[in-house]
This record gives sequence, structure tokens and C-alpha cells, in this order.
Amino acid sequence: AGGFFGAAVMNGIKRGLFSNEAGEGSVPNAAATADVSHPVKQGLIQSFGVFVDTFLVCSASAFIVLISGNYASAGLTGIALIQHDLAMQLGSWAAPVMAIFIFMFAFSSIVGNYYYGEINIAHLTKNPIYLNIFRVFVVIMVYFGSVASLNLVWNLADLFMAFMVLTNLTAILLLWKQCKAAMLDYFKQKKAGIVEPTFDRSVLPNQDGIVWWHKDAQHKD
Repeated sequence: AGGFFGAAVMNGIKRGLFSNEAGEGSVPNAAATADVSHPVKQGLIQSFGVFVDTFLVCSASAFIVLISGNYASAGLTGIALIQHDLAMQLGSWAAPVMAIFIFMFAFSSIVGNYYYGEINIAHLTKNPIYLNIFRVFVVIMVYFGSVASLNLVWNLADLFMAFMVLTNLTAILLLWKQCKAAMLDYFKQKKAGIVEPTFDRSVLPNQDGIVWWHKDAQHKD
């Protein structure tokens, strides 16, 4: 029972991370570009996104498989099983349509994650050689991911995501006091009846490296 429970939790965490990327530190690259009056507001939106993705989208996929009831006899796993079950329920047209959706999702994910990497490299160094090396590795890994065995791809994805989580959780621990101060400020303003709370960096215990979020520069750009 302990082994079964541990395996279920481990697999759930791995697939959950792959699905919603919560704790990996990737989505904040996009969230940082949002135009909001208070950073906590965007943080709450990001948290809600995890709920929608995991509890609604992923649960819908799980129910499709469970209701079809052939997950043991089909000999398929992952997205191939979803395609098979949708084709059983909706007709043969469902499988190619699903394949198109998967391609669009995969392509947009590759482009989006490449963009995350490029803007972070540009932030760390202006030397173009590092960006070119990154581009070469992206092309190599996209090709490798398309020809390697499924188990190897999953295992490598889990490994690299674990590195991302460890790096990001370290940063979260270091920034916890900053995050807590911002969160308390947001809910304090909401409790005071302010419909649209505004943020000023002066509420933070440490303002080193924070360029924006002060009243003089608020909404100038």
C-alpha cells in the first residue's frame, strides 16, 4: 500500500509539473510582462491558471479514459490513449483533429520556451556567442525529442524539470520576505475597501534591484 501510494504521488507530481509547470519558474517570464496595478493580482491569476489546467483540463482527459474503460486492453498510454478513446466515442475524425491540436500546442510551447530562454540570456550577458549556442542546442533537442524513445524523452523531461524546480524553489525561499510583504499589502488594501489596489516598492523590506513599482514612475510607460 505504501509503495502504491508513493508511486501514485510521484507520478502525479511529475505529470502535474509537466502539465501546469507550477513551481518551475517558467511562466513568471510571461507574467512579468502583464500590465497590472499590483503584482499580487497577477500572482493570483497565475495560481488560478494552475487550477484550471490541472483540475479541469487534465481531469477532463482522465474522465474520457475512465469512461471509455479500455485503458487496460488498448495497449496505449498518454496522448495516444486519449486519441484512441476520442475516436471510439466521436468517430474516426477525432484522432487527426486531436493530432492537429497537439502539433499546435507543441509548436507554440517550443517557441514560447525558446523565447523565455533568449530573453533570460540577453538579461545575463550581451555576448552573442551564448545566444547562438543556446539556439543550436534548441534545434538539436527538438530533433532528438522527435526521434528518441518515449520513455527516454519523458525521463529527460522529468530530470530537467527537477533541476528547474530546485533552482526556482531556492529563489522563492530567498524572496519569501519580499513576496509576503507584497501579499500583505495587497490584502490590506482589499480589506480597506480599495477595489484596485496599487503597489509601491516602499512596502518591501529590500528594494535592491527593483527598478519599477514606485509612485513617481507609476504607469509612465
